[in-house]
Amino acid sequence: REKFSGSPIKRIGRDRFIRNVLIAMGNSRAKTPTVDFLNLLGDPSNIVRAMAVWALGRMISGKKLKTLSAPYLKVEPDANVLEEWDRALAAGSNV
Repeated sequence: REKFSGSPIKRIGRDRFIRNVLIAMGNSRAKTPTVDFLNLLGDPSNIVRAMAVWALGRMISGKKLKTLSAPYLKVEPDANVLEEWDRALAAGSNV
C-alpha cells in the first residue's frame, strides 16, 4: 500500500490492476502461462477470473484449454466468467 500510495496503481485497485496485466499478457501472445497465472483462474474476483480465462485462451491451444477448463467450469458461479470460458473454448476449437 505504501509503495503505490498516490499512484494510478493504488487508485484503480488490485482487481483492475491485475485485469490490466492479464490483458497485456493476452495481447503479448506469450505461450507459457506461469503457475501464478493459472492460480488466477480461481481468484475471488470475477473480473480477474474472466480476464485470466480470456488471456489464457489467447496463450494456449484449444485442446489444452479444454482440458484445463473442466474443473473450473464445474464450480464457476459467475455468468460472465462462464461466458468468457465459452468464448475462449469456441475460439480454441476453430484453431
